[in-house]
Amino acid sequence: MGLALGGGAVRGMAHVGVISALVGAGIPIDYVAGTSAGSIIGALFCAGLGMDRLRKLSQETNWWKISRLVLSPRGFLNFDKLTTWLTRQIGDLEFDELLIPFAVVTADIVTGEEIDLLEGRVATAVQASCSIPGLVTPVERDGRLLADGSLVNTVPVTLLRKMGADYVIGVDILTHKVRWRLGPLGYGIAAIEILAERAGGGMALADCLIAPDVAGKTYIRFSKRNELFDLGMGATLLQTEKILSDLARLDMHENSLPQ
Repeated sequence: MGLALGGGAVRGMAHVGVISALVGAGIPIDYVAGTSAGSIIGALFCAGLGMDRLRKLSQETNWWKISRLVLSPRGFLNFDKLTTWLTRQIGDLEFDELLIPFAVVTADIVTGEEIDLLEGRVATAVQASCSIPGLVTPVERDGRLLADGSLVNTVPVTLLRKMGADYVIGVDILTHKVRWRLGPLGYGIAAIEILAERAGGGMALADCLIAPDVAGKTYIRFSKRNELFDLGMGATLLQTEKILSDLARLDMHENSLPQ
């Protein structure tokens, strides 16, 4: 079973609730792919951090621990501190050292290509996937300028299929909402959310889509972490019976095939 963790900045705290509910229900997670915020939570989980540790880290994390202001023609923030922070949590691991197969989605900001990272340093791959163009400086890696994966594939279901997953759960935390009180700006924000949410088509391609009710919720306030965790867990608990049933049918089908 594959788990596709979508992007959404601080809304990524909902992913901790999603994984907690899946693990609690005994649902196996054999592959993980993450975009932007989903890549952070995915890396921590695939490195073997338990749910108690994941929850504790979500309580401790803030912008000052993962970012710093810079004077650069490429952006106003730098996420080098995110690489340092992640390395401190899991070690300077490469992808083949993780306990669960993991992949990170990034975008080449020069060519517009989707660049999926499955080898090399995990921490710098995650930094790249979280680097929002125009705001955060991109990451130079393998001769490319890599930026936020939500430009090209927000809920990376297709990537998990390539990795070998025969059943994929997608997690969408970019649910859009028109902020009416903001006038034209409110429509513009909703338009950006719609474009990012649908990038890569993962929502339509997942065998099961978990979409916590985060429409209109914060992207930047870590103080809302507990609310986002609860929304992720609640949305997942509503789907666990379906997932377990689907996996049982899939297992029965595979066992019935001629050897």
